[in-house]
Amino acid sequence: MPHLLVAGKLHPSGLELLRQAPVTFDYVVEISEPSYQAFLPKADALVIRTQPLSAGSIAKARRLKIVSRHGVGYDAVDVPALNARGVPLCIVGDVNSSGVAEHAMMLILAATHRLIAADRATRAGDWGWRNGLQTREVAGKRLLILGFGRIGQKLAGLARAFGMEVHAHDPYIPAKHWPEGALCATDLAAALAVADAVSLHLPRADRAVIGAAELAVMKPTAVVVNTARGGLVDEVALADALRAGRLGGAGIEVFSAEPPGPEHPLFGLDQAVLTPHNAALTVECAERMAIASVRNVLDFFAGKLDPALIVNKDHLK
Repeated sequence: MPHLLVAGKLHPSGLELLRQAPVTFDYVVEISEPSYQAFLPKADALVIRTQPLSAGSIAKARRLKIVSRHGVGYDAVDVPALNARGVPLCIVGDVNSSGVAEHAMMLILAATHRLIAADRATRAGDWGWRNGLQTREVAGKRLLILGFGRIGQKLAGLARAFGMEVHAHDPYIPAKHWPEGALCATDLAAALAVADAVSLHLPRADRAVIGAAELAVMKPTAVVVNTARGGLVDEVALADALRAGRLGGAGIEVFSAEPPGPEHPLFGLDQAVLTPHNAALTVECAERMAIASVRNVLDFFAGKLDPALIVNKDHLK
């Protein structure tokens, strides 16, 4: 009977699926690497949340046969160490795209309508704030989506419903296979220069995709939203642009360091709407991710795991 380790709090539906399966399991609620390391030596499988899975931890898990991420990202997992052991790493597939796309649309609207400033003015009794005409509409404006995968395509549908003109830039999608829902923007610099809102939906990169140079070509009324990966937007350059009035607003869901420290440059700016990396943590999405991450492990031991969900399948023996 396989023995699983569940590292990180799991929705009750995922735990119930485990209880009904022919497996045993340990369950560690805390989301940190040290908290689960003592349970690794007897684990045949690992279901893990967002905490790191380092080469050192993988070395402790001598019986490990499968790792299932409770999500679609795996930046915190030492994939080469799993490859060296021939251990597959799987993700949950398309279970969180709706929640993230909704969150991105919310941030676009909140930043464009200066929600934080409006809320503060209302609570302070500054009813005259409304006469400053600081808010704008999204209808008729141009949205540029960077990364046109599942989440980007769902965001495009939401944005069109609000009357936005949607363009997208994705160098990994050939023009002949370009999905419907957005016009293809091949020249990133030119697209940035005319965008009223930019939303990032890209994998982690070695450097910021939106840095000082990119911000410099954008409209002073434009809005930048990042719900993808911390580090894709240069947060210091973004704060400088907002502070100087060279950018209209921002919505930031993911940060270079999480949680961000109390001196983060965006914290003092009401042009920025900030959220704690919770776009995929809706009640519905948490349940879907829990079930899918557990199901991947059960399917693996039953010999029917979908190969499309294994991110390192090309490196397995």
